[in-house]
Amino acid sequence: QVQLAESGGGLVQPGGSLRLSCAASGFTFSNSAMSWYRQAPGKERELVASTVGGGGISYADSVKGRFTISTDNAKNTVYLQMNSLKPEDTAVYYCGARVWYGSFWGQGTQVTVSS
Repeated sequence: QVQLAESGGGLVQPGGSLRLSCAASGFTFSNSAMSWYRQAPGKERELVASTVGGGGISYADSVKGRFTISTDNAKNTVYLQMNSLKPEDTAVYYCGARVWYGSFWGQGTQVTVSS
């Protein structure tokens, strides 16, 4: 079965950096659509970044130039490098995978940007 496990969240000061990781299993990772979403308290879940087979990369306008999504097919892992973090980036970040038989989510990892 599809399993997604996020890690790397935590507390960081404004202007700092974090790298989130999502280890995937149970499907063909190399040609699947992988995404990072986030959900802040009281807000809807929003798409942060996505990639298909390591290409076709897109970002939300709010994170362009600051966040970078990447994949390592040898490790079946998708990353989200987050730089120049702002308090408004505070949210639970979720890894998502879309395969031909459905969409799946990890359990999420908390990112808090605060001084």
